[in-house]
Amino acid sequence: MNEPKRETRIFRFGVFEFDTDGELRKEGRKEPRLRDQAVQVLSMLLERPREVVTREELRERLWLSDTFVDFDHGLNTAVNQLRNALGDSATNSRFIQTVPRRGYRFIAPVEMTVSGSTALAAPMDTAQVNDHVAIDPGERDKTNSAASHPYVLSDPADLPSVPRNVVRTLFSLIQAIYLTFYVVSLGRLGVLGEILPVGGNLAHFVFVTVIVTAVLGIPIRLYLLAAIAFNYRGLNAKFQKLFPFLLILDELWALAPFLIVQQIGAGLALAVTAALLYLPFSQRTLLLMGSARKAN
Repeated sequence: MNEPKRETRIFRFGVFEFDTDGELRKEGRKEPRLRDQAVQVLSMLLERPREVVTREELRERLWLSDTFVDFDHGLNTAVNQLRNALGDSATNSRFIQTVPRRGYRFIAPVEMTVSGSTALAAPMDTAQVNDHVAIDPGERDKTNSAASHPYVLSDPADLPSVPRNVVRTLFSLIQAIYLTFYVVSLGRLGVLGEILPVGGNLAHFVFVTVIVTAVLGIPIRLYLLAAIAFNYRGLNAKFQKLFPFLLILDELWALAPFLIVQQIGAGLALAVTAALLYLPFSQRTLLLMGSARKAN
C-alpha cells in the first residue's frame, strides 16, 4: 500500500515564499538555509498571521527538552536570523513585529497554498495593529532597540560553534583557578600580613578586602562548578545576572599578582594581571558560545 503523500504548505508574503520543508525563496530564488529554530519560529508565525505568538508557546514547542541553552538567547538569535533573511528590522517592522513582554506577530499579508487550494489572510493596517496591542511609543522604541541590539559585548549569532564538552571543561577550569586563589590566600594570611606595610589604612583595607572577597567567592565558584558539572538548566541566564557582581569581584582579584610583586617582578605581575582582567569576560563568552551552538 502506498503511503499517503505528505502535505506541503507554501506561504507567500511580499516577494518571499516559504514552505513547510524549511525552504525560503525570494522572487523565486532559493535563499540560504535557515537554522532549525528559525524555521520553526517562522512556521508558527505564518500559521497564525496577525496573531501574537507568545514566548511561552515558542518555548514549549521549540526548547522544552533543552537542558543547556538559554531560551531567551536562543529565541533572540532565531528571530534576528529571520529578520536578516527577510531584510526586516525591529525598529521598522514589515514582517515580524515584537510585542513587548508577550512575543511576536507576523503583520504582513500571507497567502497559503495547501494541496492546490489557496487561503488568503487579509492584510491589517499597521496603525490598527499598534492600536490593538496598545503599546506606548516610548516603550516600543526602547523594546525595538533592545531587540535590535540585545548584547553589549557578544551576540551568540556572531560567535563560533564550540563543542559543549569544550565549553564545560574551560568554564570549570576557570572556576577552579579562582577557587584556588581564594583558598590559598585564606590559608596564607600570615604571609600576606608580612608582605603588606605594617599599619596604615591601605594595608588594613587590602587585608579585609582579600578576606571578604575570598569568603564570598568560594560559595559562588562551588555553585558554578556544580551547575556546569550537573548540566544545570538555565545556567547561562543565571550567570548573566551574576555577571555584574562577578565582574567587580574578578577585577579586584586581577590585582592579586601585585601583592607578590617583589617575588615575581613588576613585568610578570603586569602580564598576569592583564590575563586575569580578561577572565570574567571569557567565562561569559564561553557560555554564549554554548548557547550559539545549541541554537544552530
